[in-house]
Amino acid sequence: MKSSQQPIFPIGVRFMFLSALGFALMSACVKAGSQYGVPVFEIVAARALVSLIISYLDVKRKKISIWGNNHKLLFARGAVGTASLMCVYYSVTTLPLAEATILQYMHPVFTALLAVIFLKERIQPATLICIVMCLLGLYFILQSDSGTEISTALPPLSVLLALLGAFGSSIAYVIVKKLSRTEDSSVIIFYFPLVALPVSSLLIGDDFIMPDFNLIILLILVGVFTQVGQYGLTKAMQTQDAGRASAFAYVQIIVSILIGVVAFNEIPSLWTYLGGAMIVSGALINLFGQRLKISRR
Repeated sequence: MKSSQQPIFPIGVRFMFLSALGFALMSACVKAGSQYGVPVFEIVAARALVSLIISYLDVKRKKISIWGNNHKLLFARGAVGTASLMCVYYSVTTLPLAEATILQYMHPVFTALLAVIFLKERIQPATLICIVMCLLGLYFILQSDSGTEISTALPPLSVLLALLGAFGSSIAYVIVKKLSRTEDSSVIIFYFPLVALPVSSLLIGDDFIMPDFNLIILLILVGVFTQVGQYGLTKAMQTQDAGRASAFAYVQIIVSILIGVVAFNEIPSLWTYLGGAMIVSGALINLFGQRLKISRR
């Protein structure tokens, strides 16, 4: 007799963890590439090229049409995702990795609210508590500069673009959720680089620099880790409700803080650690709160 007990980490949550790891490593590669002097649009184009090739091969492996069914919504997902990506990459290259990730990861809050408005999903109490705790955690982390003797204000333009990127990401994720009802995940992923590659290539202009071998490898890794993140995200949105699944994306903040310390010598303050602890606690409340509700039925 099979047990009806729910797994501690449902499949959608595991996919979101995979997505968070992929995007954290992607951001680290983007930051490293910018230190070589590579312009943002060139990094976007490199990522899109790698993702386009991988996505195309994946769609062909499944022997399905690369064009999907809802062409307008697929192109809208690609356009919104492209604009959001450019904003996010700019913030990653001009802010400390931890702060850049924290700001762009406002998107789970936006996603949950947009899911209520456009997808008619209900925010469960555990998810609401998670969102509130995560927002408080973000507030604490953003106090990190004020607690140091040498305070450096974050560039306003970088902060603004990071928030715009977060909002754009939330719109893209809700579109992905809607597309998941009619489209294969590989087709949804394919449309992102299909739009991003020509747009970013045109915007490079005269700023293009010829990368050496090491930089080529780094740019390829940006695309590879992006694909890992996109795959995990798309599968998570297909298996969990949009609000709950996106709440677990905050794990990327913790991973990015660790990468910032090890790879870029960006030492977070005590406020950052306190904020990170609140974010993790919020995610655990969301997870086990949902499990407790299920077990009582």
